[in-house]
Amino acid sequence: MVFARASLILTNYYLPLSGALYAMEALQTFMEIRRVSWEQTIPLRHSVLWPTKPPEYCRIEGDDNALHFGAFDNEELVCVASVYVKADKARLRKFATKTNYQNQGIGSIMLKSIIDSLKKTDVTVFWCDARESALSFYQRFGMQSYGERFYKADVSYFKMEVVL
Repeated sequence: MVFARASLILTNYYLPLSGALYAMEALQTFMEIRRVSWEQTIPLRHSVLWPTKPPEYCRIEGDDNALHFGAFDNEELVCVASVYVKADKARLRKFATKTNYQNQGIGSIMLKSIIDSLKKTDVTVFWCDARESALSFYQRFGMQSYGERFYKADVSYFKMEVVL
């Protein structure tokens, strides 16, 4: 299946919990990555990123025009990521995976599918604010840090980017 919107094409990726890619027909339990609405991202953003804030806090400026992606485990939304495109640059924000699904490769498949899709568009730079503790994760996708360390609520971050 192929989804398209705002000139971004996303091919579904199917990921059995073992981590290898297979066709959907061969899977009993699989992960499917597909486009979602910003409203669908809010409960997961809330529970993972800001559990002590009200759900309204989880909506950010630009959500109406951003591209939102979700990873589903048998129709349960377990990972979300949002991409905000401005001219030829795309910014990853609000990337969250349910705690009991973390460290299983779901975020890696999500990020790979987003980068692969962006390469088929006019976007030339993909960037994000990465927690310092996650630098090695983003480096696996060719992203490099630039600029000085900065802080958000006492958490250290670096800007990272990859030229597509």
